[in-house]
Amino acid sequence: MEATETAGAPDPTTRVPDLSGLIRPGDTVMWGQSHAEPVTLMRALVAQRERLRRIRLFLGIGLADVLAPEHADAFDFLAYCGSGANRKLARAGVLDILPAHYSQLPALIGNGTLRIDVAMLQVSPPDEQGRYSLGLAREYLVEAVKHTRTIIAEVHPEVPWTYGGPWLKASDIDLLVQSDTPFADPPVSAPGEIEQAIGRNVATLVEDCATLQTGIGTIPDAVLAQLHDRRDLGVHTGSIGDGVAALCEAGVVTNARKTIDAGITVGGVIIGSQRIRRFAHRNATLDLRGTEYTHNPTVLGRIERFVAINSAVEVDLTGQVNAEMAAGTYVGAVGGVSDFLRAAQSSAGGVPIIALPSRAGAHSRIVARVSGPVTVPRSDACVIVTEYGVADLRGLSLAQRVPRMIAIAHPDHRERLEQEARTSR
Repeated sequence: MEATETAGAPDPTTRVPDLSGLIRPGDTVMWGQSHAEPVTLMRALVAQRERLRRIRLFLGIGLADVLAPEHADAFDFLAYCGSGANRKLARAGVLDILPAHYSQLPALIGNGTLRIDVAMLQVSPPDEQGRYSLGLAREYLVEAVKHTRTIIAEVHPEVPWTYGGPWLKASDIDLLVQSDTPFADPPVSAPGEIEQAIGRNVATLVEDCATLQTGIGTIPDAVLAQLHDRRDLGVHTGSIGDGVAALCEAGVVTNARKTIDAGITVGGVIIGSQRIRRFAHRNATLDLRGTEYTHNPTVLGRIERFVAINSAVEVDLTGQVNAEMAAGTYVGAVGGVSDFLRAAQSSAGGVPIIALPSRAGAHSRIVARVSGPVTVPRSDACVIVTEYGVADLRGLSLAQRVPRMIAIAHPDHRERLEQEARTSR
């Protein structure tokens, strides 16, 4: 059924609109990722795909279980990552990957290389001035909104009104509907012994007054849980979750000593439970900003004591990092890992960190040779952390790196790694 509309002032209703008048064959459609996915509109898109074929969808991290491989009959799937619900698309061979640095996405959208015709947004209820907030995500949506032909939005009653702009008026939106989908919070999994050990090791590298960048997941949560005795930490990151909210509420993150954006936590997307959504709502000390700011090398270069904490699929004995593929399937991303690590490498007092378990199941994640693409080259030397310790590769020769890396591998694999290292010289 079509949603009720008035000229220049869309009227949000709970009815699912007919999208065929707004989305044309050959269009590229983009929306926010993870909790910022407009699930009501996504379901409408799938249900109406026979009338819309053939269109391209640009995907971020998939959380909602809406898209399926069989939808490739009408959709071409393009993503920057293979995370979350995207994984089943990758395994089915229907997911194409854009292997770009996150910092490059705004320019690709702006110059039309990555043409976005339709932006489907999840927005908050409007404020007193009638402004709809983009709520849980800014990221590449900021640039898309500037250049797209059509904006379709769903208002979600639980989406926080967040600072950082841009804000939309009703006249900016071509069609507005009411979301009828509750948030599907991910299951809470407490960090296990391995993650806690990694968290303790990473925490030794974080000093008072550092500015943190970290991702979302059990290892970042384990790291943040170890920082409650620090003072005046800051945050400038891509994704913000419950762990950051906890440190802010505890007075550990104050952003008081940041060299830019003093007093403000800066991020691009909120991923987490109701706790972080409550924390973010009308919180003037939290700004969500576009990728052109959060990942901008010029901006990052002004941050002192920048500690970047990222993950990987595997790391080889010379420090090459694969953050993209496992067992032949695209599971990760180029993402912002190089953007943030290089910023930390050049930051006064900064620390570029790759943190990962020493193995996955029976397979070592410290390897003689990476099995997938080299996401971070060994020339961008990092500090590699597992549950067995810290290997600071900065300034080390190739020969010096090998024993450091073997020392943080799982004990069951060290002898084999030593043998492989000798035969590969």
